[in-house]
Amino acid sequence: MKKILSTLIILLFTNNLYALENIKLSLDWVPQAEHGGFFQAIANGYYRDAGLEVEIVPGGPQVNTKTMLMSGQVDFNIGGSAGALNYVKQDLPFTVVAAFFQKNPQILMSHPNQNIDGPSQFQGKTIFLSNFGRMSFWPFIKSKYNLSDDNLKNYNFNSQPFIEDQQSIQQGYLSSEPFAIKKIAGFEPVIHLLADHGYDAYANTIETAVSTIEDRPEIVRSFIEASRKGWVSFLHQDPSPAFKLIKELNPDMPNDKLVYARSMMISYNIVEIEGVKIGSMSDQRWENFYTKSKNLGIYDQDISYKKAYTLEFSN
Repeated sequence: MKKILSTLIILLFTNNLYALENIKLSLDWVPQAEHGGFFQAIANGYYRDAGLEVEIVPGGPQVNTKTMLMSGQVDFNIGGSAGALNYVKQDLPFTVVAAFFQKNPQILMSHPNQNIDGPSQFQGKTIFLSNFGRMSFWPFIKSKYNLSDDNLKNYNFNSQPFIEDQQSIQQGYLSSEPFAIKKIAGFEPVIHLLADHGYDAYANTIETAVSTIEDRPEIVRSFIEASRKGWVSFLHQDPSPAFKLIKELNPDMPNDKLVYARSMMISYNIVEIEGVKIGSMSDQRWENFYTKSKNLGIYDQDISYKKAYTLEFSN
């Protein structure tokens, strides 16, 4: 009897010792290839190896994931540079601990064979932008290339006006609109990646509460390291484990779009830049983005921008 009790005590102690920490990560949109590294980390067991049981919570047009983070419903949220600075502006205790997109995938695109090789040739052209585009990246591009709002037209996520006007420009996402244009209209648009033209915001950042950093730093570190392994595997090995999990949460996602999006992330060095560790950030990038934002009037007073991020875990 004593032997049985001793065995039970050992088993209970072992189970508690190796119990996985339940973690929730909310996405900035519906599951897609741009989240592939996180899904790959689940599929390949990298999170479990790090002592984490990670659940991914999909985003979407009707989902406010920042509210979920602020209310404690999730532990980590995917965001970007601008959102992190807004936390600081509003004096909210949330910050960025890693950036898995070194380049923001936001693009403007033009028609082929129209001698439009970059934003410097956008003058006088009709440019289709959404309200989000006007408020986020457009001030940076407009200022750098001395462009005007006069020729802006609303982009309501219908590309037909762009397709019909060969001299027009349209906003898009690297892995989405070019894919759709090729499917619908049969041509490949010229892609102008805004990260290569002055819009140096980080994307696919990991946001979390300051209290999480203070109380559970080992969880933050383990999550970032396992996510980094997931992204390396997703980009350089077989991505099908991640694709499978993505499609389970987003059954409408076609396989060819997943493959296309992954190839574009690789081709345009969205996640990996030579000499830069995956997920890492720099003080200089944050300072540059904040300074540009302030000079453009996005912030009407100085804010403590360094509170928007920490390099403690990502570097």
